Formats: sequence, C-alpha cells, structure tokens
Amino acid sequence: MNPYSQQVARSSASALETNKVLRSTYALLSMTMLFSAVMAAVSMTLQTGPMTNLLSFIGAIVLIWFVLPRTANSAAGIGVVFGITGLLGFGLGPVLNHYMAMTSGSQVVMTALGGTGIIFLGLSAYAVTTKKDFSFLGGMLFAGFMVILIAAIANIFLTIPALSLAISAAVIMIMSGFILFDTSRIINGGETNYILATVSMYLSIYNIFVSLLQILGAFSGDD
Repeated sequence: MNPYSQQVARSSASALETNKVLRSTYALLSMTMLFSAVMAAVSMTLQTGPMTNLLSFIGAIVLIWFVLPRTANSAAGIGVVFGITGLLGFGLGPVLNHYMAMTSGSQVVMTALGGTGIIFLGLSAYAVTTKKDFSFLGGMLFAGFMVILIAAIANIFLTIPALSLAISAAVIMIMSGFILFDTSRIINGGETNYILATVSMYLSIYNIFVSLLQILGAFSGDD
C-alpha cells in the first residue's frame, strides 16, 4: 500500500471513530435526559422539600468528582452517568414545583424547556455542519465559569436580584460556549470518551434550563 492510500485509510478510520463517539454521545444523552425528566416528575409528585435540590446536587458532584473518573472507561460508567443525571433530575422537582405554582408557571417551564432545546440543537448542529475547531474557547470558558462561580457565591450573601439575573444570563452564554467546545472536541478527535462527553453536554443543558427558568420566572411578574 502506498503512503497516500495509508493516509486515506487512517483518515477514514478516524472519521468513523469520530462519528461513532458522536452517535454514542447523543444516544446516551437522549436516554439520560429522558431518565432525568422521569426522576423530576417523581420528585414533583412526591412534593419533595427545598433541601432535595441541594442534597441531590451534592450527590451528583460526588459522583462526578470521585466515581466517574474511575469508571469512565468501563460499562460501569454508563450506570454512573444515569446516577448523576437521575440525581440532578430528582433535585429539579422542588424547583419545578415552585415555578408551576406561579400563575403562568406552566408557560414559564415550557418556554424554558423549548428555549433550552433550541439552544442545544442549534449550537450542536452548527458545530457538526461547519466542523469548526472551537478549542480556542477552552481558556475563556473556564475563566468565565470561575468568575460566575465567585459572583454566585458572593450573591448568596448580597442577595441582589439584578446580580442574580446577570449571573443567569452569563451562565447561559458560558454553557452555550461549552456546547460548541465539547461538540467541536468530539468532531476533531479531542474527546474520544462518549461517557465523559455525555456528562459534559448534560451539565451544559441542565444549567441553561435552570438559568432560563430563573430569568423567565423573574420577568413573569409572579416571582
């Protein structure tokens, strides 16, 4: 086989592997999103208290930091992903009940859900079709995330409504950037583990949805 043929073969194999990772990521993401929605519905039905959100979030963080890195390269990692998304979905129960109790609550929730879907599908489609390399966003996104985190912690004590809305808007922008970044990494071979890619995508979608809820709820006139 001549060098040109070898190069074509390697390129074809690389493209097939990339497509496999992308398909596996979207398939697992779809299943975990559905599972998360079911867990949120269960939590809403049980009328779980406000602490449920915090405890579920802490449980998910423990799985992400200490369990996922050890299982990401095995079949057990799939179970961990469902554990993470299930906990976060269950924690959304009291949050959704809070907004559903508002006069226009169902409209707020459905608009946030639709907006999240449009943002994710639009950005993912753009990254997939253009195949642009968004790896340059990595440093800026991390820096932006740290700024938002510090501002969010500060606002726990300051409790400034305008700052809370600004943080929510910034989270949507940062997480949108992460969707482009993560999709680009998969397409360009920077991410070959669909389990890790799924968790990253899910967290971006989750944060966009929650932030949209906060913004829409604030402007609904009931919150």
